[in-house]
Amino acid sequence: MFTGIVECTGEVESVRASESNLIFAIRSSLGPELKIDQSVSHNGVCLTVTSVDGQVHEVTAVAETLQRSNLGDWKAGSIVNLERCLRADGRLDGHIVQGHVDATGTISSVNDRNGSWELQIAHEPQSGITVSKGSVAVNGVSLTVVDSRADGFSVVIIPYTWEFTNLSSLRPGAVVNLEFDILGKYMQKLMERD
Repeated sequence: MFTGIVECTGEVESVRASESNLIFAIRSSLGPELKIDQSVSHNGVCLTVTSVDGQVHEVTAVAETLQRSNLGDWKAGSIVNLERCLRADGRLDGHIVQGHVDATGTISSVNDRNGSWELQIAHEPQSGITVSKGSVAVNGVSLTVVDSRADGFSVVIIPYTWEFTNLSSLRPGAVVNLEFDILGKYMQKLMERD
């Protein structure tokens, strides 16, 4: 489990195929602190560390993960948001993020708001639900929804988040990983039963 508060970004050094899987080698300042079998959020996707060598760690994404996320688009040089799992004795600064991406969305627009940035994000209506002032994870970053629609939503990014995550590199047409709020997902499932 994660909070959506990104610790740092990493850079993909290499991508190699292994049957239907992709293995990513990622360089970051977290590398020396990681250990094999540890869960780490990569752009909001929970992946298990399979090897560590100094500042470089490796993770494997299976076919299901590649279909549901933007990881299949990663290449050497891609910048990735990283967060280690939540410690039981830590604060929950963002919101509950499982690292299980529900769907991808597409950036419709990026608007400079004179000190902050507004992202408009479109997604398929059946992907999930958002509510105004509710939570959503975009590329693993915990954000507050400003405006909510059945087929998308907007968020506003503060300067700190803009500077220290990969959200500042997004342009219209970019594909992002979306994880909708777990409480909303349970409510949606309960309502579908009636």
